[in-house]
Amino acid sequence: MSSAIRNIAIIAHVDHGKTTLVDNMLKQSGTFRANQAVAERAMDSNDLERERGITILAKCTSLMWNDICINIVDTPGHADFGGEVERILTMVDGVVLLVDSSEGAMPQTKFVLSKALKLGLKPIVVINKIDRPDRRISEVVDEVFELFIALDATNEQLDFPIIYASGRAGWAVTDLNDQAKDLSVLFDIIVSYVAPPVADLTAPFSMLVTTREYNPYFGRVLTGRIHSGTIKVNQNVKVLSRDNSVLENARINKILAFKGLERLAVDEAYAGDIIAIAGIQNATVADTICSPEIMKALSSLPIDPPTLSMTFGVNDSPLAGREGTKLTARVLGERLMKEIESNVALRVSETAEKDAFQVAGRGELQLGILIETMRREGFELSISRPRVLFKEDEHGKKLEPIEEIQVDVDDEFVGVVVKSLATRKAEMIDMRPSGGGKTRVTFLGPSRGLIGYHGQFLTETRGTGVMNRIFHSYASYKGAIEGRRNGVLISNGDGEAMAYALWNLEDRGKMFINPNESVYQGMIIGEHNRDNDLEVNPLKAKQLTNVRASGKDEAMRLTPPSIMTLEQAISYIQNDERVEVTPKSIRLRKAILNSNDRKKSEKRSED
Repeated sequence: MSSAIRNIAIIAHVDHGKTTLVDNMLKQSGTFRANQAVAERAMDSNDLERERGITILAKCTSLMWNDICINIVDTPGHADFGGEVERILTMVDGVVLLVDSSEGAMPQTKFVLSKALKLGLKPIVVINKIDRPDRRISEVVDEVFELFIALDATNEQLDFPIIYASGRAGWAVTDLNDQAKDLSVLFDIIVSYVAPPVADLTAPFSMLVTTREYNPYFGRVLTGRIHSGTIKVNQNVKVLSRDNSVLENARINKILAFKGLERLAVDEAYAGDIIAIAGIQNATVADTICSPEIMKALSSLPIDPPTLSMTFGVNDSPLAGREGTKLTARVLGERLMKEIESNVALRVSETAEKDAFQVAGRGELQLGILIETMRREGFELSISRPRVLFKEDEHGKKLEPIEEIQVDVDDEFVGVVVKSLATRKAEMIDMRPSGGGKTRVTFLGPSRGLIGYHGQFLTETRGTGVMNRIFHSYASYKGAIEGRRNGVLISNGDGEAMAYALWNLEDRGKMFINPNESVYQGMIIGEHNRDNDLEVNPLKAKQLTNVRASGKDEAMRLTPPSIMTLEQAISYIQNDERVEVTPKSIRLRKAILNSNDRKKSEKRSED
């Protein structure tokens, strides 16, 4: 039965067209009815995925092509969700590597391809978006080949088929001179090139858990590929951890198979199938679910440790409770524990502070997505500045996470970007022209130096630069890095900001708030022109008298305030500041709101 199955993953750098290609594969295979209304990027079912145009969670789907069942896993392309990609690759037999015909091989392309090659998978290379006017097809093919060699691909892996495609238009060819029709060429090569799963139906049942999620109806749902044997509903199984210890004995009460965008309940599944099962309480990613007679767990990849952490606390500002419905530490703790049920790349621990939790993850975007999801659920939160997680080597030497940074910028901006990254302790390792008056520069730099840099990078390149970052390794501590140069303007009272007061404060710096917004003592309302923090009064109204000049009052034209997104706010704040996040507002504030208490705390830290 496994000979009629092909298990593949679609891997690529962010925005190279994975999800759009899968859309058209589902349509052309007849998975959807001819008259069925299907949303664009149907695999991106999450609201945030649709808004941001990125894939956050790996998802499985299945389609039929000439009586062959092709199981496809659509993976995230962003480095922060790399943990999803690594685990997914263990349950497939081949990968389709998408590369943009203009951008070529990017950092995440290198990351996902290296993982696939180490697992012995043979990639099919698809040069996508070849209908772009700025395509560089032959150069991109050479770049991909060089990348395979640099990653020590075997001779068998180097003999990869190349397909030229437009995922959005829904066609693929093996020769650029061929007539573009549909994706049948891609389907045929997947069937002929990817080996069917090696599976023993007569052996006892075993399955490695690859992803985990929580379902309100079924409880914990575990997805993976059946390694051997068969599984039936109500069958007794046991769970083995990676060290072969028994975690629990359980009974399978639900087996779900993938068909198109749906998961359908089935009574039985066989070796080689990718399924989801329910009925197990304690199993997690990398555990083995197997028949009671099996004593040894299946081998699995370790989950990469987090590199960044933030403190999530309850909102204790004077405006707390006005916009949200979930305000207590108990509810916050329950929600974070539920999150790690499905997101194994996160770590949650309690802190010494009351009403606060330490949340560690792989990057700012991953943690920002979690915060955005929670505020939409009605939570009010107080978020700290991100902190990198250091390690120590066997000699007690301090190590910090280093990232590979790749920037594509117009030639005129190369100097200013190189200078900025040099002040953040980044070292340039490569520079080459990338065509069209642009230069591609690669650096290695500490993660802590890059927190908050993206906004400055866009300013330096006038919005034309593209920056990609990916975790590279741990290296010795690089020393102190200069932080934000400007101080902030802090409100000294509670009330509503007045236009007259803000107009008078414009000489002091740029504002973060509009007139008539609620403010409180300790809230950050703007950025100071100088390097020190300054307490100001945004509540001052114009004094009214019975004396009037013959001319009209001077018109107050306020400069529009600088309104920050969630990610910008998190990366802007310093260690003694917080971001107040509610369903409707994002505010900046000092961690200690009272001015006198703040000064005492600063004095104690100096002593």
